[in-house]
Amino acid sequence: QAQLVESGGGLAQAGGSLRLSCVASARTYGAYHGWFRQAPGKDREIVAAITWSGSDIFVSDSVKGRFTISRSNAKDTVYLQMNDLKPDDTAIYYCTAQLAGRSHTPTAWTYWGQGTRVTVSS
Repeated sequence: QAQLVESGGGLAQAGGSLRLSCVASARTYGAYHGWFRQAPGKDREIVAAITWSGSDIFVSDSVKGRFTISRSNAKDTVYLQMNDLKPDDTAIYYCTAQLAGRSHTPTAWTYWGQGTRVTVSS
């Protein structure tokens, strides 16, 4: 059974918006959830992360001011709102959950979704 299931990726034009959703299973309750992305030929990088309560949010400098992470625990869902998209945002986006700690390195995360592709055209 998948612990994290992403949706909402697709094709957008530069300057456009997309919203990614991640439905989390009960195994990730209380976890630190995040979004990573991996562009072709590049390392996987963290985009944003949020605590279970939503009180502590991290957003990487590369997307700050354009992307927003949020969550609805009532819906078991974590969101990534992406505005003012740029071609450099083209990547596969992964929802992740970390059961203990708040590290931002990829190896620290316990669960990964299957990924959703985002393509931004110029």
